[in-house]
Amino acid sequence: MYKAAFWRKRFLAIILSLSLFFIGCQGTRFVIESEPSPEPSPVYKKGGPPPWAPAHGYRAKHKYHYYPSSRVYYEKERGTYFYYKDGEWRVSVSLPSYIRIDVHDYVTLEMDSDKPYDYDHEVVKRYPPGQLKKKKKGKSKWK
Repeated sequence: MYKAAFWRKRFLAIILSLSLFFIGCQGTRFVIESEPSPEPSPVYKKGGPPPWAPAHGYRAKHKYHYYPSSRVYYEKERGTYFYYKDGEWRVSVSLPSYIRIDVHDYVTLEMDSDKPYDYDHEVVKRYPPGQLKKKKKGKSKWK
């Protein structure tokens, strides 16, 4: 009888300790908040091309024809044009009548983004209007 009381007290002490432990764990929470950065800078994977450059299968998911003279992107897969109008980028299956593209004056870009205009400022630096025509004029068929 003496042993039974001893074990009963011990059992209750263990149950009480475990209960307090689990109750205490649930009530303790730490939340660390920080202000979001204003604009995340693009992160380039080491060894790979920048997101707007031709990827040649490295990580490309979208292929665009970029027309430098009109600043228009065309994705053949979806049949969509991306063009700039009134301070914002527009997406359409056809171009407005005032935009003309030279179907022979384009650069093929492979990107991992479905928004080619996200990298437009870099693409425009790399392929300014008229640059492709100069390169084509400089090349000779006879060399």
